[in-house]
Amino acid sequence: MTQKGSMKPVKKKKTEEPELEPLCCCEYIDRNGEKNHVATCLCDCQDLDEGCDRWITCKSLQPETCERIMDTISDRLRIPWLRGAKKVNISIIPPLVLLPVFLHVASWHFLLGVVVLTSLPVLALWYYYLTHRRKEQTLFFLSLGLFSLGYMYYVFLQEVVPKGRVGPVQLAVLTCGLFLILLALHRAKKNPGYLSNPASGDRSLSSSQLECLSRKGQEKTKGFPGADMSGSLNNRTTKDDPKGSSKMPAGSPTKAKEDWCAKCQLVRPARAWHCRICGICVRRMDHHCVWINSCVGESNHQAFILALLIFLLTSVYGITLTLDTICRDRSVFTALFYCPGVYANYSSALSFTCVWYSVIITAGMAYIFLIQLINISYNVTEREVQQALRQKTGRRLLCGLIVDTGQYNRGFLRNWHQFSTLGTRAFHHPAEDIV
Repeated sequence: MTQKGSMKPVKKKKTEEPELEPLCCCEYIDRNGEKNHVATCLCDCQDLDEGCDRWITCKSLQPETCERIMDTISDRLRIPWLRGAKKVNISIIPPLVLLPVFLHVASWHFLLGVVVLTSLPVLALWYYYLTHRRKEQTLFFLSLGLFSLGYMYYVFLQEVVPKGRVGPVQLAVLTCGLFLILLALHRAKKNPGYLSNPASGDRSLSSSQLECLSRKGQEKTKGFPGADMSGSLNNRTTKDDPKGSSKMPAGSPTKAKEDWCAKCQLVRPARAWHCRICGICVRRMDHHCVWINSCVGESNHQAFILALLIFLLTSVYGITLTLDTICRDRSVFTALFYCPGVYANYSSALSFTCVWYSVIITAGMAYIFLIQLINISYNVTEREVQQALRQKTGRRLLCGLIVDTGQYNRGFLRNWHQFSTLGTRAFHHPAEDIV
């Protein structure tokens, strides 16, 4: 008999899990957790087959069926990549296809140009309200903006530069402006000032965590009622409404104007807000910008203004060079509205159409830039402006172009000094911490 003390515990053998085979460049794991292949993207789609059958028989499609079809398409739209095919966001594709087609069609005739260039902003606004009504993130406008920059530069190189009116120095200046725009946009897309939960002990959020939070916020916020023009200015609950964020007691030692975010589970400082599109709280949130697919907050507001300024200067310079080439011996303003014989040549017609497209985009960005300059001068954010207009608490000037809430306004120079020091932790704003 063996002694009790000499008995050794019997170790159980762990069941070895089968190792997953590595994916080839055309394989991927679909939303159902199954291995699939890019070549079978059109196979085994019952919802699409049902939709085609109902369309052929002139029957209406259920909204749920349309959503399932779009989910299937977005899941199967992939490109071959190392260690598995990568998913492509479907909202990126329409600008890449439609913009060159529309511009080439608009260059055929003057009337076609008027129709196309008028319909493009209407279609963009329609898509804007469609996506922001559902509080969904989209890469459509970011893709449109970046592709517009690249395509306008391509047309400039192919159609304008060969005519010999643009010198190497002018081309170098325009190219430098384009690269500066991309650098400023890259900086503006960085962390706008996301607030992390202090209980987690993390000072900052990684990019993967931000993407996860964005997806969660997108899933949780579907179905919220309408959005206004800024795309991120939501109806914030007033102090008398107990259903909103629970305020800190007035007798607290810090006397800070802070509120509780039930979704992020943290106490927000003054002027911070929860973005329903990104699904996370942002410090000193101004608005959610669809052109960069991110919020504009404390950490990237300066880069956002810089990107707008560089874009306006570069765009106006490029428009001037193009009009001086295709409409010689005329001023820029005159050539924009009267350039005889421009549609006689397809090259000049395409350049002229691209000029008008650039003018429309530049005018829209100039309006945004003007509003931003006014808000900075009065030390208000776009969200605070919309909230003051809804609650009728702000002072309106120049037919509503200027809205002064009076809450954080410390004078023109101090307001701009405060804006120039955004993102520096050492800078303290005593006027903003008073309840």
